[in-house]
Amino acid sequence: MKLLSAEFIKSSVSPEQFPPDRLPEIAFVGRSNVGKSSLINSLLHRKKLAKVSKTPGKTRAVNFFTVRTSDPKLSLLSLVDLPGYGYANVSRKEQQGWGKMMEEYFSRAEHLKLVLHLVDIRHDPSEGDRQMNAFLYQSGLPFRVVATKADKLSRAQQGRMLPRLAGSLAVQPWEIIPVSSSTGEGRDRLLSVIGETLAG
Repeated sequence: MKLLSAEFIKSSVSPEQFPPDRLPEIAFVGRSNVGKSSLINSLLHRKKLAKVSKTPGKTRAVNFFTVRTSDPKLSLLSLVDLPGYGYANVSRKEQQGWGKMMEEYFSRAEHLKLVLHLVDIRHDPSEGDRQMNAFLYQSGLPFRVVATKADKLSRAQQGRMLPRLAGSLAVQPWEIIPVSSSTGEGRDRLLSVIGETLAG
């Protein structure tokens, strides 16, 4: 599958603000500053479609992007950028608000085809990562683990980290998709997984 064009639709802070005409959705979730917005931009060959910041916690709403694809059977889909979790430098009330937004999004998941759970390949999963992993398993939502910032490690280092990530997140090492938004590593594999999921 190729992603031909994309446009930002809206930011929503409550279910009432979600787009009325929902498309098949691919959701991106992960801790603050793990690279969700950067990966969306990389997949779409756009630099500034999804807003990127060096300050963690920048995504504070559910952001919807409509994408036109090369697949004649599914010409349009939606990418959904969810608020990051685990950023300590905001109030507990605000963190709880982000969690409530995500909970409300997932509770209305009839259009959701795949969750991409992003983790940083350089570090063992955080408590928030493990909690999100457990939630995805318990909810029965289809998901894949995507290990970001792969360009920061050598192939040998990646080979050592993937089993550690897999052990913490109850997946197989070969199921994890290492990606780099800077170099494009893993982009084609991730697009193939998205295409196969939507086709199924």
